[in-house]
Amino acid sequence: MAAFDCNHSNQVNPMNIKAYMQTLGSQAREASRTIAAADTALKNSALLAIAEALSHGREKLLAANAVDMQNGSANGLDAALLDRLELNPERIDAMIEGLHQVAKLPDPIGEVTDLQDRPSGIKLGKMRVPLGVVGIIYESRPNVTIDAASLCLKSGNATILRGGSEAIQSNQAIAACITQGLIEVGLPEAVVQVVNTTDRAAVGELITMTEFVDVIVPRGGKSLIERISADARVPVIKHLDGNCHVYIDDRADLQKAVAIALNAKTHRYGVCNAMESLLVAESVAAKVLPELAALYGEKDVELRGCDKTREIITSALAASEEDWSQEYLAPILSIKVVAGLDEAIEHINSYSSQHTEAIVTEDTERANRFIRQVDSSSVMVNASTRFADGFEYGLGAEIGISTDKIHARGPVGLEGLTSQKWVVYGDGQIRQ
Repeated sequence: MAAFDCNHSNQVNPMNIKAYMQTLGSQAREASRTIAAADTALKNSALLAIAEALSHGREKLLAANAVDMQNGSANGLDAALLDRLELNPERIDAMIEGLHQVAKLPDPIGEVTDLQDRPSGIKLGKMRVPLGVVGIIYESRPNVTIDAASLCLKSGNATILRGGSEAIQSNQAIAACITQGLIEVGLPEAVVQVVNTTDRAAVGELITMTEFVDVIVPRGGKSLIERISADARVPVIKHLDGNCHVYIDDRADLQKAVAIALNAKTHRYGVCNAMESLLVAESVAAKVLPELAALYGEKDVELRGCDKTREIITSALAASEEDWSQEYLAPILSIKVVAGLDEAIEHINSYSSQHTEAIVTEDTERANRFIRQVDSSSVMVNASTRFADGFEYGLGAEIGISTDKIHARGPVGLEGLTSQKWVVYGDGQIRQ
């Protein structure tokens, strides 16, 4: 079955959802064997063919996205979700660039590492191999379709993509480009399949098809990921939310601190690596907070602060206990004045979602303490949390951000979509 057929409806008869998903799963399992055996040159050719199809299909992509944006507005999607949903020429360029970046990345598949000679005479090592079939469930962002497809393809995995109903037109237009690229290089269309129904029952089937799917990656709101994590029978790579922090230390360069705190919050609001909580050392709070408050005010960011913050920023609203653990995905920021590094670390480890945290300081010892003691998937020194991203980390793109501690953590790129198997080289040895 094609990943997208423009001659067919995007809906499947509800009575046939189970059969439809079983068909996708069966086809994905078969295709996974083909793509696992594909060499690097063939996989790269497919990525570049898809990039070319996207470039030629710009007008169709924008037209399809315009329909989704219009429907989203009519259905009351908030500003953060509309921002995630929107495709524009720059974001299409970024998708194309992501494909080129992934094509340039080293292919991890087949790499044998940790070779060692054993007393028995055998040689032992580990080979990196694909996971098999990756199911990806996501909301809003159409670019995830390309990010996921490219990383799964390069890492030798087949994938089943189920986007949100709000992006159905955009995702199908992108899927048509993916299919075109796969066909051009002679790979099975089922290497990348986009679920062509918005029926939620399809998700329930996908996350329980243990015979066909090896891992599920959910990307979206907290409620979606909680549901997937609770109901899935297939292993899940996930993060629930992105309550990211920046701590301005009393040994910070305040010019750097202002630039970082402004960028981390206002570069984009509806993303998981945006700062949601700002912590400031008490001894520099009166110096840095008024300047930041003025800059946030220019961008209409609502400030919610602790009592000490409100003494300095009189316009700030009172922060509640719930604010400290909130992912706003909006122009809202919670601010807390802390005694110093110890209180900052304690606060972050208590309220963080273990996504991304940053310290601004010129003290190397404090920076190293922060890195060691803050328990998050990305920890930064003197840099904006907005860098917690697969593209910025040199992964070409990312399948998502994992705040789990098993298998993959942080931005999940090619290596996160692989496993390892033991390989043994002998010359006739037998066990004595």
